[in-house]
Amino acid sequence: MREMSAGYRHFHDDLSSLKQRLLDMSERAESLIALAVEALLERDREKAVAVIEADEELDRLEVEAENQAIAMLALQQPMARDLRFLIGAIKVSSDLERVGDHAVNIAQCAVRLVDQRTAVPAIPALAEMARRARAMLSDALDAFIRGDGALGRAVGKADDEVDARHESIFRELLADMMRDPQAIAPSLELLLVSRNLERVADLATNIGEDAVYLAEGKQIRHRFDDDAPPPPTSDSP
Repeated sequence: MREMSAGYRHFHDDLSSLKQRLLDMSERAESLIALAVEALLERDREKAVAVIEADEELDRLEVEAENQAIAMLALQQPMARDLRFLIGAIKVSSDLERVGDHAVNIAQCAVRLVDQRTAVPAIPALAEMARRARAMLSDALDAFIRGDGALGRAVGKADDEVDARHESIFRELLADMMRDPQAIAPSLELLLVSRNLERVADLATNIGEDAVYLAEGKQIRHRFDDDAPPPPTSDSP
């Protein structure tokens, strides 16, 4: 019994370590998105390059998180909610790494806009879109770490607003390009930025879905309108 108790404590120490690693990844991914958007709005090439160079750290954190989760699966053979968490952690770490890739894409757009030295249409909605996408990402990670299905569903519902802003930005930039052919090149870059922010929100939605699965043992696949959790099961905590 003493040996089993020690093993149980060791497993949950490892679990806490993995949770902290995911939180570190999320914080880093959010900061890269923020810095990339700052670089874009301020036409700051140095900030954009800093985002591109920092992506390697997020790649490393993903590998570490995945290896840790796989080792725990192999050595501890967890069941029920712990098993769902470890499977979800592998997916979440991959989604967070992809957020970093989208930050790099935005930073590369910023670099090209600086190098083009052309007038860039003012799109204030991009900053608000970035803020909402980052908030979704933060809430999604919080929901997953805490196993909060209600918050995970709320993240998914918030994605509709980001999608609507992306469509609005697309229409605004399209109108700019039709009025002024010289606006085509910078407008296409801004469209790419908007698309990358929309994809960050999609990745946050994926993590929100994983939070619901962790909490309820239920795959929702974007069906966030189904608010009623399933009845308690024998593996509920």
